[in-house]
Formats: sequence, C-alpha cells, structure tokens
Amino acid sequence: MYYTLEVRIMIKTVTRVGNSKGIILDSALLELAHWKEGDQLAVTVHEGGAITFSPVEGRLISEEDATASAKAILQNNQELFDRLSK
Repeated sequence: MYYTLEVRIMIKTVTRVGNSKGIILDSALLELAHWKEGDQLAVTVHEGGAITFSPVEGRLISEEDATASAKAILQNNQELFDRLSK
C-alpha cells in the first residue's frame, strides 16, 4: 500500500500589524488549510524555532477528562510499567 503526501510551501514575511508583528495568511493559504475566519488554532513552538498551527475544534479535552484518561491508561498498563521499572 502506498500513500501520497502532498506538501506545498509558501514563503511569508513577518510584517508590522498595528503595534505588533505578524504574518498575513492570504485566502489561498487559508483555503489549502481548510481554515476560515474565526477558527481557533493551537500554536506550538518547537525546538529550533519551527511553529505549527493545528485546528482546535474537537481536539482539546477538559483537564478532568485528560486526568481520567491518564489514570485509566496507567491502571490498564500497570503490569507493563512494573516490568519496565525493574
């Protein structure tokens, strides 16, 4: 089975936007990303200066749900964690 990954690169320039600095995302870029005005994006800054933007809708969970999920994972895998810690 083969998968095709299409990558498109655009060069953008950091410019002044009011009292701040920013990057203007033109309509073509927003269309490629399937983003629209008002969409929320999670911004991640990686080591080395790379920045990624990911759509937020449907991807974030509450702190309580995250804690419950983590506890369930730990409980379900306790035997594995015990073996690894020996």
